[in-house]
Amino acid sequence: MEQQKKVAFYTLGCKLNFSETSTIARNFQDEGFERVDFEDVADIYVINTCSVTDNADKQFKQVVKKALKRNEKAFVAAVGCYAQLKPEELAAVDGVDLVLGATEKFKITDYIHDLSKNDLGEVHSCEIEEADFYVGSYSIGDRTRAFLKVQDGCDYKCTYCTIPLARGISRSDTMENVLRNAAEISQQGIKEIVLTGVNIGDYGKGEFGNKKHEHTFLELVQALDQVEGIERLRISSIEPNLLKNETIAFVAQSRTFVPHFHIPLQSGSNAILKKMKRRYLRELYTERVATIREVMPHACIGVDVIVGFPGETDEHFLETYHFLNELDISYLHVFTYSERDNTEAALMDGVVPHNVRAKRSKMLRGLSVKKRRAFYESQLGTTRTVLFEGENKEGYIYGFTENYVKVKTPWNPELVNTLHEVQLTHIDEQGSVRIAFVEVMS
Repeated sequence: MEQQKKVAFYTLGCKLNFSETSTIARNFQDEGFERVDFEDVADIYVINTCSVTDNADKQFKQVVKKALKRNEKAFVAAVGCYAQLKPEELAAVDGVDLVLGATEKFKITDYIHDLSKNDLGEVHSCEIEEADFYVGSYSIGDRTRAFLKVQDGCDYKCTYCTIPLARGISRSDTMENVLRNAAEISQQGIKEIVLTGVNIGDYGKGEFGNKKHEHTFLELVQALDQVEGIERLRISSIEPNLLKNETIAFVAQSRTFVPHFHIPLQSGSNAILKKMKRRYLRELYTERVATIREVMPHACIGVDVIVGFPGETDEHFLETYHFLNELDISYLHVFTYSERDNTEAALMDGVVPHNVRAKRSKMLRGLSVKKRRAFYESQLGTTRTVLFEGENKEGYIYGFTENYVKVKTPWNPELVNTLHEVQLTHIDEQGSVRIAFVEVMS
């Protein structure tokens, strides 16, 4: 009897990639493969790539080396955004045997017949215009929370971004399929689902293969709130122009949606926002934050921001810094601008020196620490509900409140994947919030 082949996965990048990796892994298991951890010896290593930052590109080579160190005869396949954008470049990396683009990645088992190593990686990559159909996916079994993909692709033309080139046009899962997947996830005992996609506020476009909206994002949120068995639903990153006041109002009184929003800003300077071809100005962003605070004073609000965009002067950067400093937000995700091929921004004048980009990034990361600390302090003394994670980290178990405060308490395996009502008591020297248990949630 032939021995069962082992496959391992490594995901670079976003929550959307994690949901797709999990679906690809289930496809392998359906074909009779045994899934093992990436740290283990496997016959096949599948790397789901990212192209958002320059660093993610470099990480790919390091991951390939790690795989081959565990098994030098292993078959290595690359899928994902970088595999779509630069398939020949990935195929030329020493040890890579197969590269699959945007439409081919979900059919990976069709391409794996002979596991012998190739001198040069075999490439199967479509023109991105062909990536016009939707493949649903969700992550399960990897983490305490599940990532549920509801949308893919993007029709926006932000001048710094390669995602439309890597993932194609905006298109959505059908409402029926999203609700079915959410129910399947809840039946696995998973307490929290995070909605993910490239531009999830655009949900409904391309739902049945056409460009008009069959449903809106608000209608999706309202329908998911009715799915039985789901304890928590969390919205991942959503564009400020697509986060409508009606959605904010619904989340405020929702049964399952939690008071946590992650809203990309990218710059606090209107001049830079226009160069980026963003679809809003800072005034709209201010309105969105104010609306959230009005109906959910305790909400967590995260912000994406890019530093060092071409033409960003010291004055533009300080405009961003002061704007964020005065805004009632909870934390920042800071990205240092990196030039990407085939984007408008890569050809723009006013290139910001790398040392200046690094300095600005450091300043905003420092501001993020200050903002998160202030948000955590504002929550001390309140009673919140915590979903505990599954890892023992140096004798502690960690979890997150509904409004995304990270808490910890001494390790107890019985707490894993359970919800507890707790009081937030104090912040320890590591910056995590310590808690007192109030009662066990059912």
